Amino acid sequence: MNHATFLQDIAVVMIVAAIVTVVFRQLKQPVVLGYILAGLIIGPHTPPFPLIVDENAIKTLSELGVIFLMFSLGLEFSLRKLRAVGATAIIAATMEILLMVWAGFELGQIFGWNQMDSIFLGAILSISSTTIIIKAIEELGRTKERFAEIVFGILIVEDILAIVMIALLSGFATTGALAAADVGMMVVKLVAFLGVLLVAGLIVVPRLLNYVARFGSNEVLLITVIGLCFGISLLAVKLGYSVALGAFLIGAIIAEARQIAKIEVLTHPVRDLFSAVFFVSIGLLIDPALLVKYAGPIVIITVVVVVGKVLACSFGTFIAGHDERSSLRVGMGLAQIGEFSFIIASLGLTLNVTSEFLYPIAVAVSALTTLLTPYLIRHSDTVVGWFVRAAPAPLVRTLAAYTRWVGQLGVRNGRNMGAVFLRRVGWQIALNLLLVTAVFIGAAALREPAFANWPTAPGGNDGVKAMLWLGAMMVSLPMLITSFRKLQAFAMLVAEMSVSHGAAGKNTLALRAVVSGIIVTAASAGLVLFILLLSTAILPSPNTLLIAALVFVVAAVLLWRAFSRLYARAQLALRETLAQPPPPRHDELRAALPPLLRDAQLEMVKISENSPTAGKTIGELRLRSGTGASIVGIDHGDRQLANPSPEEEIRAGDQVLLLGNRSQLDAAKALIQRK
Repeated sequence: MNHATFLQDIAVVMIVAAIVTVVFRQLKQPVVLGYILAGLIIGPHTPPFPLIVDENAIKTLSELGVIFLMFSLGLEFSLRKLRAVGATAIIAATMEILLMVWAGFELGQIFGWNQMDSIFLGAILSISSTTIIIKAIEELGRTKERFAEIVFGILIVEDILAIVMIALLSGFATTGALAAADVGMMVVKLVAFLGVLLVAGLIVVPRLLNYVARFGSNEVLLITVIGLCFGISLLAVKLGYSVALGAFLIGAIIAEARQIAKIEVLTHPVRDLFSAVFFVSIGLLIDPALLVKYAGPIVIITVVVVVGKVLACSFGTFIAGHDERSSLRVGMGLAQIGEFSFIIASLGLTLNVTSEFLYPIAVAVSALTTLLTPYLIRHSDTVVGWFVRAAPAPLVRTLAAYTRWVGQLGVRNGRNMGAVFLRRVGWQIALNLLLVTAVFIGAAALREPAFANWPTAPGGNDGVKAMLWLGAMMVSLPMLITSFRKLQAFAMLVAEMSVSHGAAGKNTLALRAVVSGIIVTAASAGLVLFILLLSTAILPSPNTLLIAALVFVVAAVLLWRAFSRLYARAQLALRETLAQPPPPRHDELRAALPPLLRDAQLEMVKISENSPTAGKTIGELRLRSGTGASIVGIDHGDRQLANPSPEEEIRAGDQVLLLGNRSQLDAAKALIQRK
C-alpha cells in the first residue's frame, strides 16, 4: 500500500464527510445521510473523476466502523435488556425473516427471474441493517426508549439467524439440496459458541476490568477494552461467524462491569471516527446509472421492503404482548436492509449462481431504505397517533384486551413457584450440557492438527483420540457432576408435584421415590447416550476406550470434591456479576445534574493514601464552594455511587468522578491530591 495514496484517500474521505455533515447539521437532517452522500460525491461513479484511489483500503477501515458500532450497541444493550426482550425479539425476527423471504421469492418470480435469483432476493430482503438503524436511533436521541430496546433485540436475533441463513444458502447453492445433519451441527456449534463466550466472559471480563481500573489510567483501560473487542471479534471470524456478532457480545459482557460509564466516554470518539468511514464506504457503492437502469424493480422492491417489514415486525411484536403503539414504532424502525444484504448478494456472485444485476439492485435498495429510515423513525409517533385516531374503536379495544391478556398470562405463570423452579433447573441443566457440547466440539476440532503435528504419539491415531476424549471428559466433569445433581433435584420436585398425598395416601413417599428413581435413571441413560453422541469424532477403539474410561473413573472419584468446589466458585462469580445492580451510565450521571452543568467535563481522580481528602465526607471537603467542581460519583471498589450524598465518606483508594470546567477540575485535583 502506498502511504501517500492512503493518506490522500483518508484525507478526502474525512474532509468531504466533515463538510457534508456540517451542512446536514445546519439543515437538521440525520448525519448518517450526510456520510452516504459524501461517499457518493467522492465515489468512482460520480463525474468528472473519482477522488478515491484505493477503495479497498477504505472498505478495510469501514470494517472497523462495523466493529465499533456493534461494540457500542453491546455497551448500550446489556444482557439484562437482552433477556427482558428475548421472547419478543425471537418471535418478531422469525416472522419478519419468513415473510420477507417469501415476499422476495414471489417478487423475483413476478419479475421473471430464475429460481436462484428469486431465492437470494428473498434472503437479501429479510435482514435489516444493524449498523444503520443504530446510528439513526442514536442521532434522534431515542436509544433509551422501550421500542429502541426491542429493535436492538430483534437486530441481534436477525444477525444470528443471518449467519445460519448464509450457511444454508451456501449449501443449497452448491449442491441444490440441504443436509439436515449439516444444518443441525452448524446450529449446535453456533449456540455452543454463544453460550461459552457469554458464561466465560461474565466470569472473567468484569474482574479483569476491575483489576485494570485500579491503575487509575484512562489509557490502560481504553487499550484493554479495545483489545478485548478486537480479540473476540477475531475469534468470531476464525470460527466462521460474523465480526459484528463477536463485537456485540463482548460489548454486552463489558456492559456488566462497574467501569461502564468511563468506558462509554472513552470509546465513543473512536467509534464515531470509524463509523463515519463505514457509512462513507456505503456511498462509494452507489452507481447513479444503475439507479436509472433498474429504476422499476428498485422502486417496487423498496416499497415491498418498507411495507413488508413494517407489517411483519409490528405484528410479531404485538403477538409477543406489546401494545400497538410500541409495535408500530418497532416496525417503522426496522424497515430497511443493509450490510448482511450485501454479504448475501456477494455470496451469490462468488458462487456464480446469481445474475450480475442482483448486487447493484441490493445496494440501491439499501441506499433508498437507508435514506428513509431516519424519517420513518422520526415520524413513527405521528403514524401511531393517526392509527389510534383512525382505527375503529372495537378494533382498538380488542388489541388492548389482547395485550392485557398476554401480560396477565405471564404474571400467572410467574406465580407458580414449582414451575419457576423447574424452568430454572431446566435452564441450568441445558447450560451445563451446552458447555459440555462446546468442549467436545473443541476436542473434535483438535483431532486433525494433533494427527498432523504428533505422528509419534503413543498408540498412533487411536492414542490421540483417547487422549482427546479423556481430556474432554475431564474438562466436562464439573458440568456433568452439577447436571446429575440438578437432575436429582428436578426428579424429586416432579415426583412431589405429580404424586399428591390426597391421591396416594400412605403410599405417597413410596410412589414419589419410584417416580423420582425412574426419572433419574432415564435421564442418566440419556446423559450417557448424549456423551457418546458428542464423542463420535474422537472415540478410540473399544479396548483403548475402556482403558481411558477406567482412568476417567479413577480421576473423577479422586477429584469429585475439588471439581465441585471449582464449579461452585465459577457459579458464584457468575451470579455476583448478574446480581449486582446495573452500573451507572455516563448519560445517567449527566441526566441527574442541573441543566447548566450537563455540558461540563467529567474526570475520574484516585484518592491516594496520604491525600488530605481521605477520611472526610463530601460535605466536609466543601469542594464545590472552594473550586466550583462537584463530586458526582464515587467508586469504592466494592460498590459505585452516582450523585452521592454530602454525608458520604471518601476513603483512600476510592475513585471520585468530578464535574466542572477545565479550570475547576484542575483546582479540585490540586486540592484532592495535595500532600
